[in-house]
Amino acid sequence: MSISKTNRLSLVEQVVSQIEALIESGEWKIGNQIPPEMDLIKQFDVSRNTLREAIRSLVYAGLLVTKQGKGTFVRSSSALGIAFQRRIQQSSLLETLEVRHALEREGAQLAALRRDQEDIEKLRSNIEVCRIAAKAKDIKAYEEADIQLHKSIMGCSHNSLLIDLYEHMEDSLHDSIHQIVGLSSDANFHLTLHCNLVDAIIEQDVNRASEMVNEYIAQFKKSLE
Repeated sequence: MSISKTNRLSLVEQVVSQIEALIESGEWKIGNQIPPEMDLIKQFDVSRNTLREAIRSLVYAGLLVTKQGKGTFVRSSSALGIAFQRRIQQSSLLETLEVRHALEREGAQLAALRRDQEDIEKLRSNIEVCRIAAKAKDIKAYEEADIQLHKSIMGCSHNSLLIDLYEHMEDSLHDSIHQIVGLSSDANFHLTLHCNLVDAIIEQDVNRASEMVNEYIAQFKKSLE
């Protein structure tokens, strides 16, 4: 994977591009430490200064993060994702809910159209975990199960861009679900709506799936009043 040398700036850009490709392909996984500096210098056939400048650029963009005394790790799969996360962090809970509404409604409709047998089994497993957590009144477990359910529904859409956008909302999703579950006075009602949503997707009832999303988002907004 050596890079032809033209000028220093273009070399840095090419190294950045190669590293982005390694991250996006999953060869460099999120959370993993990147290879040693000398290995990368040999792999890209560039100088130490060129490599370090490329790494600094990717740290600034948010794809990599340097931990003092530990090394450099993969933080995100895309610069767009980091920018999206930063913007969400500046938004109110209501704004986040409105964006969730748009993404989850479209995701539910596509899921109802495109879900396959493997998707159905996963959804049934997810909703059962939600039921168990709700019955045990384990709020933390319920919140996590709820997030996994929503991510599975997005997965059923089989739209990679929609799935990626939703993945980048995960931190804010945790925060919003935590606040909403805490504000909700009827956890069983919340669970019932999600059970109905899963049923609608399995039955390929697009309109009902959309209605269920509209209903639980409306309830969430009401809880904020």
